Amino acid sequence: MSDSYHSVILPLAQDPWLLDTYLNSSGQIRLGTLFMDLDALSGVVAYKHTGDAVTTVTAACDRIKINSPLTEICDLELSGQVTYATGRSSMEISLQVAKAPKNGEKVPKSDVFIECTFTMVSLDPGTKKPVPINSVVAETTEEKELFALGEKHSNQRKKRSKTSLIKYTPNDLESDLIHAYWQHQIQYHDPNDPHRKPKNAHFMNSTELRTAMIMQPQYRNRHNFMIFGGFLLKQTFELAFSCAAAFSHARPTFVSLDPSTFQNPVPVGSILYLTARVVYTDPPLIAAPGETYDAESPYTRVQIRVDSKVRNVEHGETKPTGQFNYTFTVNKNIRVMPRTYGEFMMYIDARRRAEEVSASLGGAEAPAITRESVTE
Repeated sequence: MSDSYHSVILPLAQDPWLLDTYLNSSGQIRLGTLFMDLDALSGVVAYKHTGDAVTTVTAACDRIKINSPLTEICDLELSGQVTYATGRSSMEISLQVAKAPKNGEKVPKSDVFIECTFTMVSLDPGTKKPVPINSVVAETTEEKELFALGEKHSNQRKKRSKTSLIKYTPNDLESDLIHAYWQHQIQYHDPNDPHRKPKNAHFMNSTELRTAMIMQPQYRNRHNFMIFGGFLLKQTFELAFSCAAAFSHARPTFVSLDPSTFQNPVPVGSILYLTARVVYTDPPLIAAPGETYDAESPYTRVQIRVDSKVRNVEHGETKPTGQFNYTFTVNKNIRVMPRTYGEFMMYIDARRRAEEVSASLGGAEAPAITRESVTE
């Protein structure tokens, strides 16, 4: 596992010109730019594991989470390694962003700013079909924990695909929740019923934010004229942030990027369409049967779904390219309410993600990535 370890230092505290490309309007680090760097680093790590005989692409971003806020401008260390590969075509790469340590020192857990995992897939350069790669050997206790965590993530992806709302109907509790929302909507429109839609509730379709852009060659990847996946992360994150801000009229605080997928490549010269919408708020407007929540909480966790599609200019062909799920916290008591069946499916899917994240946070923390067993 340690053979694929790679790290790089961003000298933000030393280089004001470099820092300028990483700052936002508030004087803080632009997370979208860091996400782009993390995807690039995952490619470097992947090629240290596979060699250059294959083409490696980003298949999914399994999770990006903020461990602690970055409260100062300092040099950052981005590091990672392949932590799960079983000899098939895919591998999981665990990455982190931390305050750069002094020479010879290890990064303490308290200095780790961001942790994330990417799933990369290796393809044959000619046929573009998946090819098997080497498995990883976990030697230390720490590496075995990382491997076990990767196996857990793999099983979660398989479980998620078996219960996908595209293939299967909602379960009984979810169906009851949909029915409860429908009943409330009837009450809101009945002139003889005193119940009215709360002022802090907004219909899902009113939260949409859209953008379109031409894909330029400076954002292509190393293989061909396809757009680099990290660029898509940066663009979808900034649109999701804007959507959360427009919805809440408050400055959102990023919490996590939940499991998200890259479906089709984005060619240079095509037009990329992004649609962001609020799909879930926690606390919710209506609790599921048997659940309770604090309806007066001044804080709301907002989940934004960004759907991307690409259109070929010459032929007019349109393909979905990915779905990205971002979670923010806002200092506002505000709720989202679905109305159509399609919106209910997005709401239920987001609710499942929120429950999955809550369950994972209740478990053990992932061990830190170190270079303890790497020889110079």
